[in-house]
Amino acid sequence: MATQESETLPDAYDDLLSRYERATYIGDAAGVLSWDQEVVMPEGGTPARSKQTSALSGARHDVLTSDAFAAALEEAEAADLPDRETAVVREIRREYDRAAKVPKELVERISEETSNALPVWKEAKAEDDWSHFAPKVETLLDLKRQYAEHIDPDADPYEVLFADYEPWLDLEQAEAILEQLRDELVPLIDELNDAGADLAAPFDGTYPEDDQFALAESTLDYLGYPDDHGRLDTAPHPFSSGTQFDARVTTRFDESDPVGAIGSTVHEFGHATYTLGLPREEYGNPLGQNRGLSVHESQSRLWENHVGRSREFYDGYVGIVNEELGTDVSAREAYEAANQLYPDNLIRVEADELTYHMHIILRFEIERDLLSGELAVEDVPQVWNEKMEEYLGVTPDTDGVGCLQDIHWAHGSFGYFPTYSLGSVMAAQLFEAAEDDIDGLHDDIAAGDFDALHEWLTENVHRHGRRYRTNELVREATGEDFSADAFVEYANAKFSDLYGL
Repeated sequence: MATQESETLPDAYDDLLSRYERATYIGDAAGVLSWDQEVVMPEGGTPARSKQTSALSGARHDVLTSDAFAAALEEAEAADLPDRETAVVREIRREYDRAAKVPKELVERISEETSNALPVWKEAKAEDDWSHFAPKVETLLDLKRQYAEHIDPDADPYEVLFADYEPWLDLEQAEAILEQLRDELVPLIDELNDAGADLAAPFDGTYPEDDQFALAESTLDYLGYPDDHGRLDTAPHPFSSGTQFDARVTTRFDESDPVGAIGSTVHEFGHATYTLGLPREEYGNPLGQNRGLSVHESQSRLWENHVGRSREFYDGYVGIVNEELGTDVSAREAYEAANQLYPDNLIRVEADELTYHMHIILRFEIERDLLSGELAVEDVPQVWNEKMEEYLGVTPDTDGVGCLQDIHWAHGSFGYFPTYSLGSVMAAQLFEAAEDDIDGLHDDIAAGDFDALHEWLTENVHRHGRRYRTNELVREATGEDFSADAFVEYANAKFSDLYGL
């Protein structure tokens, strides 16, 4: 789909856009196959699926690195383009430069190996056996080191891989934010634990998965998720994927913890609402694509934490919870249950809002050392457990609830984890700006009216696609430079009030 102004632009720009859109469509087709593999594909389908995804990765790489693509890109760059189209060319140039440096054979090999690694990760997790998965991790680390070396042989491999997920933030800036979170949150968590507030924990029964699935469906309806552009399924590791026409979500259930499923569902809704908010008329080009995983995560964490874990949310929502689960919980009790601190929790996706970041820092440090060769793959369980004890005061009993709990390394997604904390920080800054701009926002949330917030996020974040770099987008939306200050202030105020400090 060409931009609306294409008739006034140079032919080379239109040619470039047409070629780039074709690459996008191939990548999106591969995304549907990936969704299918994680959600509904029979277990025996992996050998064929790995070949299919490898072929699509190779085809996309061919389109992006062809001589005709390069020629159209150079000619478009030489033209006098408006700011909007200049941003499109900037984004395509960055993607082309990285793709052109990596051999097609390596791209295909990485795709095939990640597809093959997924069922092995599932088996290893079920068997609590890191050694079963370790050879796949060794292979993927080696392939990703090769990939990083092709792109920039002089750079830190982790920095190169991090830029796949967050292209416009320096790793140095990301590390500074992680350090600030560690410095600010650890004493706050210690103070809250010492306070020992007796928050409500009303969900102490067993809640069948069918009831929780019905609650997840009702939750999505309540938030405004469109049935004609998405669907809800379950997956071992919840995720969202798709386009502005088809953004699907998954969640998972623990029969003893319905609050966890609520958080997971709202989180993935946040991802989907960003995807669905991207301009449809720009589908296929950078203006119709998400800015990056830090921004994507800001949308999921904004909805999960600033909306879904707020007192106002439960004023309107608790009736749905009681109806679907057969409970009789007050809004205040549900709010407290959603904001319990669990410093001894082992699972990242079940972590509370504060200790969550210790889980991220742990993973960041481990995968950085894996890539540098300072940490051997076989030693991951030991180092993981040591860091869990150091940062959270708890040691996993098994690999399944320890170093095997996340799917990311099966995808070869080394460098991904920092974006979770970066997104949480960004979410606080964006929500603070939305509070300033939207009169009665908290009253709207209490009434179950999310239209104004949807519109604000679409106007200030979603509709821009990749027009702005990450820091520029935050500045455009909030008027301030991207920093962790809003998150730290929010966390201190919210939890000091909850725990009576």
